Amino acid sequence: METEQHTNNPYYSRTDTAKLHVTDAEWKKILPDSIYDVARNKDTERPFVGKYWKFEGLGIYYCAVCGNPLFQSDSKFASSCGWPSFYQTIHKNSVEYKADNTYGMERTEVLCGRCGSHLGHIFDDGPPPTYKRFCMNSIVLDFEPDTSK
Repeated sequence: METEQHTNNPYYSRTDTAKLHVTDAEWKKILPDSIYDVARNKDTERPFVGKYWKFEGLGIYYCAVCGNPLFQSDSKFASSCGWPSFYQTIHKNSVEYKADNTYGMERTEVLCGRCGSHLGHIFDDGPPPTYKRFCMNSIVLDFEPDTSK
């Protein structure tokens, strides 16, 4: 499901797994400002308003910046945090982690494993079996519905 945003992005691919090394200046030329602000400037969208916060479709969530597969819908769970929450990634290398001590908090940032874009944060208060909560920004996620069911 390709949008105009993806047509103008030569790095967007749902099949290429090569690690990207693209400058922020180049991303700034390609990405809409709203996505750039979250993905590259580590901004956070407002809680309880993102398009996937209460969304319940079956399928796969991808990085909206590069197309990297991130989460299966069956790992999504209802959380009261205001952002879409998942308890595990599709692949171990779907994401990377980085210590984040901004705003006087100690937390772990979640970055796309392919393009390094900021996706959100991970916490240890999720459901079994992982007890993790990947708290993600909807704006940096794309969703592809599973049409086989």
